[in-house]
Amino acid sequence: MNAQAKKRMKILLADDGSQHAQAAVKLLQELPLPPKSRVHVLRAFPPGQTFAVGEMERSLQHTKEQLLEAGIKADADLVLGYPAEKIVETAQEMKPDVTVMGARGLRATLGILLGGVAQQVVEYACCPVLVVRAPYQGLRRILLVTDGSLYSQRAARYLGKFPLPDEVDVRLMHVMPPLTHPYVMEPYFGGRDAYVPLYSAEEERKLMREQEREGETLLERARNLLLKKGVESTPVLVRGDAATEIIAYTDKEDVDLIVAGSRGLSRFQGWLMGSVSRKLVHYSNCSVLIVKQPEAK
Repeated sequence: MNAQAKKRMKILLADDGSQHAQAAVKLLQELPLPPKSRVHVLRAFPPGQTFAVGEMERSLQHTKEQLLEAGIKADADLVLGYPAEKIVETAQEMKPDVTVMGARGLRATLGILLGGVAQQVVEYACCPVLVVRAPYQGLRRILLVTDGSLYSQRAARYLGKFPLPDEVDVRLMHVMPPLTHPYVMEPYFGGRDAYVPLYSAEEERKLMREQEREGETLLERARNLLLKKGVESTPVLVRGDAATEIIAYTDKEDVDLIVAGSRGLSRFQGWLMGSVSRKLVHYSNCSVLIVKQPEAK
């Protein structure tokens, strides 16, 4: 579909031996990676799991062999330490083109407060992070979401040079804000105050159309960014809560991968800061690629 990238890729694969990590391996096996690309497989374990080192070494070797059998250059490393911390540290040293890892996702709101390895890596890694869900059934349909920000533009450029399988169906989505109906209070002497709509029906229709035109312009801009890399895409314009609409669309259309931009967080920012990308990582049923903005030097 898009011209295969000539530059070899450096990929960090975080392995924990789970079915979701195996799904990540299958995804890498099927990608048309540029020649001489290399995958560094990392498995980290906390001090309390030293009793299982032998089993982890065998599992790690199996992952490495799977990649080698697919013609992908790979090496592996088993390290002692907390997984999220070691993955982020390795990414900072290695500076990979993408960090790939499996994760099952969460369904409880409390899960966001508790965090998790995948969420911490998405928040703090210095590179794009691909979170893969099991079962992996191929990359047939991809959804790139855009809000017109610099982060979204970076995500579009990144997807444009990402080694996509042939005949992949790329959708491009922009979510307009929910339509609100603001009211103003008009005092009424001798009785109750009255609340009247701030906009007339005609003014509301005009506002909606302006938002639609802005959304169409954003979609066209992102579509052109992809076209420059040889990637065709189909625009989708919807209205509502961004995360809710994106997840509903992916479920309805059997999307295999969501791609979104994110600024990421520094170590001095808290977990309670909301973001669409965080919700996608936690609640989507498909894989998610979060394209991070590099930290300012």
